Amino acid sequence: MKTLRLMLMLCALAAPATAADRPNLLIFRDVSTQVNRYAYFTIFDSVHASLHDGVVTLSGKVTMPFKSTDLAKRVSKVDGVRAVRNELEVLPVSQFDTELRLGLARALYAHPALAQYALGANPPIHIIVERGRITLDGVVNTDSDRLIATAVARSFTSFGVTNNLKTGEEMTAAMERL
Repeated sequence: MKTLRLMLMLCALAAPATAADRPNLLIFRDVSTQVNRYAYFTIFDSVHASLHDGVVTLSGKVTMPFKSTDLAKRVSKVDGVRAVRNELEVLPVSQFDTELRLGLARALYAHPALAQYALGANPPIHIIVERGRITLDGVVNTDSDRLIATAVARSFTSFGVTNNLKTGEEMTAAMERL
C-alpha cells in the first residue's frame, strides 16, 4: 500500500505542468496566433487581447458580427485560458466607410515607403473606419513609417485620423512586461 502511494506521489510530481501554470507570455503568443490565423481576420479588423490570471479580454473592432463570436471561441481553446471576456465591437455598415477603407488600403500599401508591409498573409497595418473616422492600428518598423502612414491617411476626406501604430521596439517592450 505504501508503495502504491509513493508511486502515485512520484507520478504526480513528474506530471507535466498544468495549463494554468503556463507563463503569460506563452498564453499571450498562442492567443495572438489564434487571432492572426483566423481566416476572416483582415486589415479592416483590429483585435487586442489582455491577460490576467488566465482570463483573456478581447477588445477592438471587427467588420462582421460572426467574427467576434468566432474569435472568442478560438481563444477559449488556448491552453491556460480559463475564460474569455469578449468586448469586441462590430463596426456599423456604411458604404462611405467601406469605400474609405478600400481607398486608404490601396494608398497605404502602394506607397513606396510602406509597400514592404503589404507582403505576407496578414499585413501589419490595420485600417479601422467608423462613421468616417480613420484609426490606424498595428506595428511598423520605424517612427518615420508611422508618420508616413498618418500623412497618407490624412490625405483622404474623413472626419479625423487617429494613429495607434506602434514600432517594433514599442511592441517588444510591451511583450517583455508580460
